[in-house]
Amino acid sequence: MKLGLRARLALLLAAFGVLASGLTGLYAYRQARALLVQAAERDLLTTTQMFSHRLAGVFNRIGADAREAAGLQLTHEIALQPASSTELSARLADNFRAMLATNPRYLQVRLIAAGHHGLELVRVDRDGAGTVRVQGEALQEKAHYPYVFNTLQLAEGEVFLSKIGIHHEAGSHAALNQPTLHVASPVVAPDGTKLGIVVIGTDVSRIFADLRTDLPAYLKLFLANEWGDFLIHPDASQAFAFDQGRRVLMQDTFPEVAPLLRAGGAPLLAQATLGEGSDAQDVLGAFVRFRLAPDARGGHALLGIAEPLGEILQSTHVLARTTVQIVLALSAVAVLLAMLAARLVTRPLKQMTREMQRFSSERLVGDLPVQRGDEIGELARGFHQMQQNVRASMAELQASRERLADQARRDPLTGLHNRVSFIERLEYAIAGARRNRHALALLFVDLDRFKLVNDQHGHAVGDRALVHAARLMKATVREADTVSRLGGDEFVILLDSLTDERDAGRVAQALIEQFNEPIMVGDIAIRIGLSIGISMFPDDGTDVSSLMQRADEAMYHSKSGSGNRYSVFGSL
Repeated sequence: MKLGLRARLALLLAAFGVLASGLTGLYAYRQARALLVQAAERDLLTTTQMFSHRLAGVFNRIGADAREAAGLQLTHEIALQPASSTELSARLADNFRAMLATNPRYLQVRLIAAGHHGLELVRVDRDGAGTVRVQGEALQEKAHYPYVFNTLQLAEGEVFLSKIGIHHEAGSHAALNQPTLHVASPVVAPDGTKLGIVVIGTDVSRIFADLRTDLPAYLKLFLANEWGDFLIHPDASQAFAFDQGRRVLMQDTFPEVAPLLRAGGAPLLAQATLGEGSDAQDVLGAFVRFRLAPDARGGHALLGIAEPLGEILQSTHVLARTTVQIVLALSAVAVLLAMLAARLVTRPLKQMTREMQRFSSERLVGDLPVQRGDEIGELARGFHQMQQNVRASMAELQASRERLADQARRDPLTGLHNRVSFIERLEYAIAGARRNRHALALLFVDLDRFKLVNDQHGHAVGDRALVHAARLMKATVREADTVSRLGGDEFVILLDSLTDERDAGRVAQALIEQFNEPIMVGDIAIRIGLSIGISMFPDDGTDVSSLMQRADEAMYHSKSGSGNRYSVFGSL
């Protein structure tokens, strides 16, 4: 499975948290992810609600087909006298074949008698790429099925939807062992007598596959029945588990949806982890409880659409794709109008088309006929407003991204570079020093007696002392040098492009002298010293690890000698 951006960012932030010896990195990651999740929540809710409306619309249309077939005069004649005419049955079978041919989602269309134990009178099944009419002894009695006796209790024109389940009726051809929903409508005589029903067996998997083509591939689709059993799940083994004697419930995976299952209510959001071990993936889902067909009798279902958090973090790419879709749609409209409009209309539409293409490729806002008072002017003003909105959204996203990137590379207390940022700068400096054949120095700085400050005055005073110490260090070194806080009372300083290796010792001594005077935190005088260890490139090390280790060793040598001094590794 391809590692998503969320997972890569999670690994990066986790490494930062470990290297920083604290929770600061983890907290920053969660805050950044939360900002992006909030931006995605509205889109997820809207997508889920629209999908549920489209799904209900599909079942309504199937119900309309069942209602229409039940109202045919031909259907009534066959239901009144089942054995009277094979010609009438053949004509109705041709109608059923036409329904299957024009509706690939239909697996089976049947006319079932109200009497004769629910005997099938006319039945056409889908079988592979074609259809087959079931006749004679192969016709079965269906009175004991809920979709039969429940439909016979309805009034003329009403529609019944069965529970979605695996189709186990013997001899069902393509429908056998497929997820199926039966949509039925009663055949009613003029005097109100129930003559039978017309029932359409629908391929639920095909319906969802057709509707899902409009959704991005990374979105995950869930559907559960009114008890929470999964009917649609990204892992096919979790769907229809009840058909195998198991219960795999949506409320177990997404506990927040339990109240929605029990009592309904407004759509809601829920988070969960799908999969286990290395395949685990965190997702955010939007869930809505809806009737499968508002115009029919039937139960409720719970629909959910989830997006991996890794994809949510790629919101800028989502925005780019959405923008392209809008531009292409408006371009198609402009081209169509140009073909149908008169010469006077063609010119401004061509102008708008050029500007749309220019905006799509270069993100430049050009001249549009916004001053026109007709429909073209309205279209131009609408597109101009869309350009402004898209540009504003992209600018806001870019600014947010830059802020988050800067926060991830800074120590939140002192504002200095953190460990990750410092190591990147050190690697870059080593490469430059190796290329230009000059020296650089790494100073590992530890504050003497800092633990005593925390113990005597508290961590709030200690934090302020750390901030003051960071300022003194930055003021002492050159602007081109890099000061970083590793964590606690440990700092590192990179002195780049040294012409004289003794300059590192002079800088270290200057730092020590800066701390000879007490640091004032409010009215509290804080006396701390510096223990400094120095490693030189290339004499003491040629890579990040060796330079850091040897500067650390030199610092501990300074510390062991009562502190407030510096040691050079090469002189130990």
